[in-house]
Amino acid sequence: MGIAVRGMPPGYFALVMATGIISVGMYLIGVRTLSFVLMVVCGTAYLVLVLLTGWRVIAYRLAVVADLHDPYRGFQFFTFVAGTNVLAARLAIEGWFTAAAILLGVAGITWLLLGYAVPWLAVLGRTARPILGAANGTWFIWVVASQSVAVVAAVLEPEAGDARALLAIVAILSWSVGVFLYGAVGVFVSLRLVLYEIRPEDVDAPYWVSMGACAITVLAGARIVEMADAPMVSVTRGLVGGISVMFWAFATWLIPVLVAVGVWRHVKRRLPLRYGATLWSIAFPVGMYAVAGIYLGRADKLPLVGQIGTASLWVALVVWLAVFTAMIRQPLRDGGYLRGVREKRKTPDRSAFAGESRE
Repeated sequence: MGIAVRGMPPGYFALVMATGIISVGMYLIGVRTLSFVLMVVCGTAYLVLVLLTGWRVIAYRLAVVADLHDPYRGFQFFTFVAGTNVLAARLAIEGWFTAAAILLGVAGITWLLLGYAVPWLAVLGRTARPILGAANGTWFIWVVASQSVAVVAAVLEPEAGDARALLAIVAILSWSVGVFLYGAVGVFVSLRLVLYEIRPEDVDAPYWVSMGACAITVLAGARIVEMADAPMVSVTRGLVGGISVMFWAFATWLIPVLVAVGVWRHVKRRLPLRYGATLWSIAFPVGMYAVAGIYLGRADKLPLVGQIGTASLWVALVVWLAVFTAMIRQPLRDGGYLRGVREKRKTPDRSAFAGESRE
């Protein structure tokens, strides 16, 4: 068990993200029993992962530090921020606003700390150059974390009393940061795909987060549009609503591209499809796309978008069940479980980052 904890990928909180967002979606379409069950699974997974992460930080500090310096694993730490906020959003639906506010505080502080530390440690502070070869799909998790702060701030704003103006500013600020981060990360990742050789193992599951980052930007924007009038909201409501529609359109366009890449990897190039924590990076974006569509359809009075979101939610549930089943069936032994739990480090440019690899 100790070996498993030592090698546990920091991105395992994507399990919480995927479970929580599908729970939110099921609540929105009226499937309340399933939504509650998924909420319990989400909360249980969160507690277990927090304990395991705490164990790992205390007992295997050097492994954690190494992850923070890894351009593939470093950005996966942002899944803790996003997972915490997804759980907070689901608890807020049940009316547990105090618990949701506490989680938002934890996630917000962590987002600020990681937002400065991870880019420096994993990318800018590296001596190896060029660093462009290290760009990958996990970098989009930074965007997801930023937008998750905006979502929960917007959710809690109506219940915040005197703090409503502050939460409105937090929502607009983190949403805006997320939009600019998406543009920056998109440029880096696009240049990496254009300028470097693309192998099947390079375009892996985390690239789906590029679509999930678009989708959560839509969700955050839709929640901001629904917020009560405040100086910051009144000034930006029209802009946020318009940009949200554009992000939804781009997320929709990305889905066939990502599916085609998966077919190329696993059918044409015959890369084996094995369970790994990064597979949750597919389940979450599909669920987020569904919920974003439902909210956008309601906020901007776009019924077709809402219908697409509802249909996508059932697809997300199928994906979640497939990944969850694969996780449960993974044998608890070094040859099986650890292969799924341990995400080997990856670097596209082996000459620049010698000694780093991944499955």
